[in-house]
Amino acid sequence: MLYVGENGLPQARLGVVVGKKFAARAAERNMVKRMVRELFRHRQDQLAGRDVLLRLQAKFPRAEFASRSAVRRVCLAELTGLFEVAARPLAPRPAGPAAPSVAPSGVSPPKSAPSGTPA
Repeated sequence: MLYVGENGLPQARLGVVVGKKFAARAAERNMVKRMVRELFRHRQDQLAGRDVLLRLQAKFPRAEFASRSAVRRVCLAELTGLFEVAARPLAPRPAGPAAPSVAPSGVSPPKSAPSGTPA
């Protein structure tokens, strides 16, 4: 699962969540995180001004592959596709209603002079 949003900063930021529920072995979790960080490092200039959060959503299918290199190839292909999606232009945020102006706490708004009274 990939989440991308504006962060209002000149650089990109990355978050990675790989839980035990989906990748039981620490080696698998660490491999995914290393690959994500490396891909992010190479694409950081394309992702400037964005927060990218990648969260593992499905079980890691280690038993389906014959070798560790096969796992890495499939994982790399999937992550590369996700980072290509993250680098796409962001949709503009919808303009919300203007927030009412509120005086800071502890400060009362200025009082106006009652009408008909000399200033």
